[in-house]
Amino acid sequence: MNAADGAGPNFRIAGVQMASGPNVDANLKEAGRLIEMAADQGAKLVALPEYFCIMGMRDTDKVAVREEPGKGPIQDFLSDTARRLKIWLVGGSVPLAASVPQKVRNSSLVYDEEGRLAARYDKIHLFSLNMGQERYSEERTIEAGSSVVVADTPFGRLGLSICYDLRFPELYRTMQDADIILVPSAFTETTGKAHWETLIRARAIENLAYVLAPAQGGYHVNGRETHGNSMIVDPWGVVLDRLPRGSGVVIAGVNAGYRESLRRSLPALDHRTLKTLTP
Repeated sequence: MNAADGAGPNFRIAGVQMASGPNVDANLKEAGRLIEMAADQGAKLVALPEYFCIMGMRDTDKVAVREEPGKGPIQDFLSDTARRLKIWLVGGSVPLAASVPQKVRNSSLVYDEEGRLAARYDKIHLFSLNMGQERYSEERTIEAGSSVVVADTPFGRLGLSICYDLRFPELYRTMQDADIILVPSAFTETTGKAHWETLIRARAIENLAYVLAPAQGGYHVNGRETHGNSMIVDPWGVVLDRLPRGSGVVIAGVNAGYRESLRRSLPALDHRTLKTLTP
């Protein structure tokens, strides 16, 4: 089946790919340029990658620029941009104050077209990797969230997740049939080239949902290399748009009628027998 089996796209969505650095102001300027590019192409829902506002020289750099919920230059930028361009805007992740001063909440923030905060999701699963010279441990600077978040929007139900969450399919089952799944990410090149596309397409197929996955993609000032390959995938697992590396935008149309026709034709979501998870 393909989207031609239904009506034309109802609206366009876009993901922004960046190779963010340690300077917040410079990252916001670049993000603004790319968001405008997406809006100029007709996108009504635009999502930024994880850590779009800072990829510091040290893990603690994001703690130094953390903001209190509802105030600060990063949140002001997201709100003002959404209102100015009349789009829904997802700040892939923003470092917000945690319950302890040496950590942050890695939070995905959704703003409506009036610039109002419509939803917040705090990353639940914290990335850890130990492969010789390449080591990461997010728990050192991030306080994990605990709540699954699905936002009701004019575009349907948006299921929010961040990066490493992608490896935990039970999270997406708990979303109760999200229409569009958001996966802003900063996958390493090592894990990304092995698993990124497989995981993104699997989440789309098993949930019969569109997946919007904006990513960090390239070499960063701190020496890190991220995988890129931002993509939009339809409910049948078809990659509608992809950007392998560098700054730019992926954009595609969402066809709600096509998605619903797939769910009727292949009612896998109704055939689930293990439904012990609740939101």
